[in-house]
Amino acid sequence: MKYYKYFIISFLIIALDQFVKLWVHFNVLPGEAGEIKMLGNWLKLHYILNEGMAFGIKLDTPYGKLILTLFRLIATFAIGYYIIYLVKNNNKTGLAWCVALVLAGALGNVVDSTFYGVFLENNAPKDAITPWFHGKVIDMFYVDIWQGYLPDWLGGIHLALWPIFNVADASIFIGVMFMVIYQNRFFGTKEENKEEKPIENSNSEVQTSA
Repeated sequence: MKYYKYFIISFLIIALDQFVKLWVHFNVLPGEAGEIKMLGNWLKLHYILNEGMAFGIKLDTPYGKLILTLFRLIATFAIGYYIIYLVKNNNKTGLAWCVALVLAGALGNVVDSTFYGVFLENNAPKDAITPWFHGKVIDMFYVDIWQGYLPDWLGGIHLALWPIFNVADASIFIGVMFMVIYQNRFFGTKEENKEEKPIENSNSEVQTSA
């Protein structure tokens, strides 16, 4: 019962993520043609489809997308179990909240990969062996600090200083960032206590002998 609140916050983030993605899909044109300025020229809505992982990385095999989606599904179950483990073992609640954010982000993108190829038009690749598990993830938030293109002899690839991301990506980033910032508090407390106890015992022995 104690861990339900962590799954509730994950569900709320997933719902927000899916709402934003579907709104963008039905109301914003893909690419620069539909770009919408949110905060001046540096924060924009820029609708793109990502068929791989972060930064557009993908497995270059006929079954690469299927493997990636199945891996994401397995990973989300593992993350969910880890939350239950943390709560049952009375670990830091802050760590459980961070893991809940990571779970929300992972599941948010799993929904895209699993279902969007079936239910959204022109989402799954035309050469996919099945539209199931081949959906492309919808990204839309673009921090336009700098962008450019590699020379043609290097492929002419478009580069941006900050990748286009979605609510799910942001949730994962925030969860991991706080785990890194507070890693000593989340993972190092027990070891520090073990190191302090012998020092306290030795002091008490000296006082007794005196």
